[in-house]
Amino acid sequence: MEKLILKVEGMSCGHCEIAIQDAVRKLPGIKKVKASKRKKEATVEYDAASVSAEQITKAINDTGYQVV
Repeated sequence: MEKLILKVEGMSCGHCEIAIQDAVRKLPGIKKVKASKRKKEATVEYDAASVSAEQITKAINDTGYQVV
């Protein structure tokens, strides 16, 4: 398992956190995801053989938030 911590801009409420978590969970190989508006980051544990960091980043960006 790999662990990725991404800085995410644009989260302002609990719904934002849930939207990011739901988008990432849809990807294959995701074990755990936690978005935090307070920390302005998303922490993802995933199987690198099933999904890439680029795919995770794209899923967050496609939800309307910006990985920086």
